[in-house]
Formats: sequence, structure tokens, C-alpha cells
Amino acid sequence: MITKEATVAAPAPLPAAPEPPRPARKRRRAWDEAPRWQIYLPLGIYLVFTLIPFYWILLFALRPAGSTSLVPWPMTTVHFEKVWTDRGFGTFFYNSVLVGVVTLLMTTLVALAGGYALARFDFKVKRAFMLALLCSQFVPGALLLVPLFEIFAGLQLINSLISVIIAETVFQLPLSMILISNFIKNVPYSLEEAAWVDGCNRFRAFRVVVLPLLRPGLIAVGSFAFVHSWNHFLFALMFLNNQEKQTIPVGLNTLMSADSVDLGALAAGGIIAAVPVVIVFAFIQKWLITGFSAGAVKG
Repeated sequence: MITKEATVAAPAPLPAAPEPPRPARKRRRAWDEAPRWQIYLPLGIYLVFTLIPFYWILLFALRPAGSTSLVPWPMTTVHFEKVWTDRGFGTFFYNSVLVGVVTLLMTTLVALAGGYALARFDFKVKRAFMLALLCSQFVPGALLLVPLFEIFAGLQLINSLISVIIAETVFQLPLSMILISNFIKNVPYSLEEAAWVDGCNRFRAFRVVVLPLLRPGLIAVGSFAFVHSWNHFLFALMFLNNQEKQTIPVGLNTLMSADSVDLGALAAGGIIAAVPVVIVFAFIQKWLITGFSAGAVKG
């Protein structure tokens, strides 16, 4: 008997897997294709033009009087000793530090209170008040000299560092208050509400919850107030008549006369005025950049 073997049909081949789509080629921008020398050359030229004035100041401050060398050798500290002792820059430095630190503290405290009110409370004249703060930034400080002088003369504050501190604080408050209010708006209101539920009053909730988050903003605002009061010339010139009460910017002005200018002493005084600010900014640079970034956006 003939038998037929059962034939089993071969399974159909599986369909080939589709090829993954090729990633789209990223279009290179024009500045990505530029050679590196086209980037570094302008930056190098800018750096040279920025550093040459600083080197020139160091050159006049460190080389002996009458020397024409382009290298400060042999170096001397005669000019620094002259301005620090003979020209009274030790007293000017102390006065500038006092004005700068007190202005920083007063501006930060008042701006913190006003900024919190602008950020957390609604009142009828809030828009008008904010507009007044912004418009006050268009008023130059020179226009305030005469009314401020009359006010301080009536209060018998002329020739007192208190007058300069008050003037600097008033001049810095509008911008500082606006910046602080923006920083506070970035802190969620729910954090304060949670602190209230836990039993904190408004002041304690602000001190425990909100204030630590405002550290970068406070450093940014305080640094602005300190640097402006350190470098400001007009208020100290107008309100301080006694040489023992003057600040460094006015002291630098006394080194120049109509007949001659002591370049070595002037350069040494400029270095004395610049080095403290550079040191302060070197230490607070991290917090300063963070404060600028935090205040740049809302939410």
C-alpha cells in the first residue's frame, strides 16, 4: 500500500523590521562654523584695551617719580605712603567704609520691608506708587543737591556723614525696592501659608521661610548700594566741608590742582579706592550672579 507522507507547509517569512529613521542632520549655525581665531581675536583686543589702563595706573603708582620706564622697576611704595599719611587717605578710607556699610544696611532693610509690602499686599495706590518709583530713576542726582542741602542745613546735618548716608539711601531705595519685590514674588506664597498653619506669625514665617531664599537678591541689592555710595562724588562734595569728613572720591579730587597733578599719588589713590571693591566682588561673585538670574524671571 502506497502511503503519502504528510507535507507540512513551511512558515511564512516574517516581515523585515523597518529601518529606523535617520536622525535629521543638525543645521550648523554661522557662528558654529567660524574659526576659533575669529572669536578669540576680538576678545583678546578687548581684553588688551581693558587691561592697559589698569597696568598704566600700576606703573605710575609703583615706579619712582620722574621715571619714564615702561616697567615698574625698581618698585617703590613712596606714593602709597604719601597719600595714606600726608594726604589723609587713611581717614578718607575709613569714612568711605562707614558710609558704604551703613548705606548698605539701611537700603537693604528699608527695601526689604517695602518690597515685601509691594509683593504680598494689594492697595489702591499700588500702581501709582510703582510708577512713581520707576519715574524717580529718571531724575539725576544733581537735581537733588539744592533741595537736599536746604533740608540738611535746616536739620544741622551739613558737614556730617549722616547727611551723605541719608542721601545715598534715598537715592538707592526706589530701584532696590523694585528688585526686592521681584525676588519676593518668585517665592511661592504657599510656603508662608504652610508656616502660618504650623503656628508661625507673619514676621516669623517671613524670617524663617522667605528670608533665607532671598539671600542672592539681598547680596545683589546690597552690592549695588555699597558700590554706588563708595564711588559717588557729588553728595560728599556738597555736604562735607571738613577734610576729616571727606570720602575717597573727594580725596582723589584734592590730588589734582589747576597748576599740577601728582600722577604717582593720584594712581596710588586710585588703587586704594579700587582694590576693596574688587576684593568684595571677588568673594560675592557667585551670589551676585545667582541673584541676577533669580530676579530676571518671574514664577
